[in-house]
Amino acid sequence: MSGFARRELLKGLGVAALGAAAWLHLRPVSNAQTAKRVLRVAHLTDIHVQPEGKAVQGMINCLKAVHETPDRPNLILFGGDNVMDVFAQKRERAKTLADLWRKMVMDYCQIPYRICIGNHDVWGWNKETSGCTGQEPEYGKKWAMDTFGLQTPYYSFEQAGWKFVVLDSTYPHGNDYKGRLDDEQFEWLKEQLRRTPATTPVLILSHIPILSASAFLDGENEKSGDWVVPGAWMHIDARRIIELFYQHKNVKLCLSGHIHLLDRVEYNGVGYICDGAVSGAWWGGNYHQTPPGWGLIDLYADGTFTHEYRSF
Repeated sequence: MSGFARRELLKGLGVAALGAAAWLHLRPVSNAQTAKRVLRVAHLTDIHVQPEGKAVQGMINCLKAVHETPDRPNLILFGGDNVMDVFAQKRERAKTLADLWRKMVMDYCQIPYRICIGNHDVWGWNKETSGCTGQEPEYGKKWAMDTFGLQTPYYSFEQAGWKFVVLDSTYPHGNDYKGRLDDEQFEWLKEQLRRTPATTPVLILSHIPILSASAFLDGENEKSGDWVVPGAWMHIDARRIIELFYQHKNVKLCLSGHIHLLDRVEYNGVGYICDGAVSGAWWGGNYHQTPPGWGLIDLYADGTFTHEYRSF
């Protein structure tokens, strides 16, 4: 059954399940009186869907809230960690989550969407727990590409006069990962920005934040007496990426998730928004001070934008 035809199920969720809508506003950077809005985007990151617990019902609630938003978004950006985890899971669990993700999107998503790969969407990189050898045909990011219908792990597209660049932040590090671009992807990014006219505003989507304030607060990162942010929590190659953006003033907005906390940093004229998590504390309520939610972004023809974080 497609779309929201399953009204009986959704009727049971009702207002009590959705709760009173909480609206967390971040300061707009567009003059709505003079700028023309060209696109409305919903950013849903860190859904961590799984068959257990509240995850399925929660994802339905969130997609329902997006679809029933007055002046419905034109595009959904799924920001990575779309499934609970396949990084450290065996093949059977990975298949269960792939089947569930595809069914959820088919049944409950009527808005066009694009997908970013998160670290939990990479199958088997923790070989100790996944049992993978690395020789499996669907090993690693191939699993994510097959599950999400991607030709490549990073890509770009244009819509409504904006250029969108979707990055792949997950870089192998033993049985774990770091947040960074490999050299091939960085050169690709340089070429993408070089070829984009200076008059075309650019939105960058990554799973792991390129720059974030909340990365400092996700854990006791000051317990040594100095602030220490792990390289898996924020792009360890942020310096070279930021320097690249400085050469291209049309880079306006960088969206990310991963930390499950909400923040906005402005640096060199670029807005960096870490957009909380649909799953909150992995379907256990608020994560620190940030409730489960999603980002609503309005993009304007002049390269400005507004952002709201909406809980559901």
